[in-house]
Parts: sequence; C-alpha cells; structure tokens
Amino acid sequence: MSGSTARSLPSSRISAVRAVNVTLPERTSKSRVRRANWNDYAPRGLPINRYYPPDLPSKSPGFGGAPVWVQVVTEGGAWGLGRCSFGDPVASLIDTHFAPLLIGRDCVATELLNDLMWRSTKRHGSVGLSAVAQSGIDLALWDLKGKLFDEPVYRLIGGPARESIRCYCTSDDLDWSLELGFTAFKLSNPAFYEQGNEGLDLIEEKISAGRKAVGPSAELMFNPVMPFNVRFAVEVCERLRPYRLSWIEEPLIPEDLEAHSQLRSAVPWMAIATGEDHHTRVPFRQLIEHRVVDIVQPDLQWCGGLTEALKVYAMAEAAGLRTIPHGGCNSPFGQHFAFAMPDCDLGEFHLSSPIGIPLEDWCPIPGMAVPKKGRLVPSDAPGFGMEIPEDWLRPWRPDEVAKVGVL
Repeated sequence: MSGSTARSLPSSRISAVRAVNVTLPERTSKSRVRRANWNDYAPRGLPINRYYPPDLPSKSPGFGGAPVWVQVVTEGGAWGLGRCSFGDPVASLIDTHFAPLLIGRDCVATELLNDLMWRSTKRHGSVGLSAVAQSGIDLALWDLKGKLFDEPVYRLIGGPARESIRCYCTSDDLDWSLELGFTAFKLSNPAFYEQGNEGLDLIEEKISAGRKAVGPSAELMFNPVMPFNVRFAVEVCERLRPYRLSWIEEPLIPEDLEAHSQLRSAVPWMAIATGEDHHTRVPFRQLIEHRVVDIVQPDLQWCGGLTEALKVYAMAEAAGLRTIPHGGCNSPFGQHFAFAMPDCDLGEFHLSSPIGIPLEDWCPIPGMAVPKKGRLVPSDAPGFGMEIPEDWLRPWRPDEVAKVGVL
C-alpha cells in the first residue's frame, strides 16, 4: 500500500463512530439436538464463582458480558464493523470518549488512530474496559480499510501464511469434538484453590478421563481461568504431569507478574499460556521480557484490537514465543490474524453449539468460516468478510442485545 494510493482514496475521513446492536437471523438446522452443550451444565472455577453455587455453569456474572458491535462510517458512506464485549459501560466509552477523538480523521491511518486511542486513556486506565472499547473500534477500522481497498484483512497484514488454520477445540464434550474431526482439545476447570485436596482430585479426575477419551498422542490442554494461587497451581501441575498436557492456561490473575515468575520457575516442565485478560501491549511486554509464559493469548476483541495484537505478536515472535489468540477461530477477526501470522500455528475454537447440530448451521456471524475436520480457511471477501447488511444494525440499547452468537 503506497502513500499515493492511500491519499487517492476518496472520502476516507470518519464521519461517525458508534456502538450498535446487530440483529442476526435466527439459526435453523435440519439436524436434531442430541443433548445440551457443556456450557449449560459444566461447573467452572472462575474467580467470581467462589461466591456462587459450586455447580454454577460457565455463564456466570462477569463472564464475557453482552456483545457490543461498533460501526465506523466515512464521509463517503463506506462503513466497517467490529465487535467487543461487556455491554453498556463499553458502549458508553465508544460513544462518549473515543468517537469525538476520531471523527474527521483518516480511517486508513490505523496506526495513528490506535496510538491516539491508547494515549487518550492514560488518565482513567488503558488496560481494562477502555482497551475493550478500543478493540471494537480498531476492528471496525480494519474491516473498513479492507472494504476500501477491496481486499480481505489477512492480505493487508501480510498473509496468507498457510493453506488453512489448524484448530483446537475448547469443550468438555469430547465425544462431539472428536466426531467433528478435531485432533487437539482443551478442557475447562472445575475447582478453586480454596478447595485444596478436594479440588486437586476433581481436576485430576477430569483430566484423566479426558486423556483416556482423546487417546495418548492427542494434544490436550487445561484451562483454569484465573482461580489459582501459586501454591495450588504448582500442586495442579504436579498432579497433571503424567497426562502430558500441551499447556496449562491462565492459572493466575493477570496483574500478578511476580506470581507468574514463581510458577514458571517451579514447574519448568509445564508450558504456561496466558493473555486473554491482559490488555494492550505493555502487560504483554512484561510477560514476554520476563519469560514467564510460553504462549501468549491476546483476545482481539479485548486486547485493544488487531493493531495491538500485531504489536504483541511481533514482541513474542522476537522472543521465540508462540501467539495463539484467545477464541481466535470463533470470530472473523482472529481467523484473519491466525491465517496471516507465521508463528500462529494453532487456533482456538470454543465449541458452544448444541450436540448434533453441524457447525455450519450454528455459525453465529454470516459469512464467517467454521472448522471442517479441525481446519478452516477465512473468507476472502473484502474486510473481514462478514455478510451483515447495514439494515441489520440498530442504535445501541442494552435491553436489545441479541443473545445469538455470544460466547
């Protein structure tokens, strides 16, 4: 992309940035639901769940939040669409804080706009909900850029780097995951560190059964999601050593760098992955510089967007670490990233469809690819390839948030 090409684009100045709802069509299938998905019944050891019943499934308060879509429009009427999370507080940041900063600026200048948004949040904090709001806007800008240049986003960022993305499946329904053709698997966590030996037994029982189900040579991972302290995490790693896990994911809270360092030193045989709840570049730089993780996992809808994820990838690549985005293959954003980045050799697919329903019938975003026999190829349509017409967009109202396609 040359400077002269960018300058020749007509009407690339931003006229509107706004949080919106997207009314997605109802999904139908001729196949019969065999049983409920694991998200409807599996207890989870998320930090907040210590205050709720032990059998509470994963959709607990504070987990994921309502999706927030973001539309960026140019003076010429072109528009792009991004998505982030956590509902009304994030929508408010988009409309009241970021939009006034960006209106009137060139939508193609994604690096400048990323820097402007990042610096504008320093007084109130750039690593929490501000980063999430920034993510939705940045993804919309990349979708818009792809449409203006008539190219899929993966081509704009350097791809394709491979013929297809190999996906691993996050699901406790291992029989269904195997039936769909996945060859790598990640299991959820049922315990908190306060449960002591009882919690260790629950975890080992689950991982032991998982290893038996997928076989001795399949890749198997374990996903605590922040509920452990260092001592319990070390004990978990000791218990799970015989099951040859590919990694343990996000065992500690993201803010505690020293705890990550202690854990890394204590269990050198266990690969540690984290990053879905680390936001923007600096927390990732700290993880990478201190060599406390083996795999970094930015979530493109939370970490600051595609622009920030590319910065994280460059740091990790220079340090010889892998980048595997959180939930990467559940969105067109992560799919385009994984398709283009050479060191992103695996993509996560969070399997949240009912058992028995083909993935193509449950695809939450029209135009988005889904795995076939554990692999996928992103859409090559301009932008992120989402087939969402503008008349599906509505002004943001938290009480009108669609439940379709929410992870």
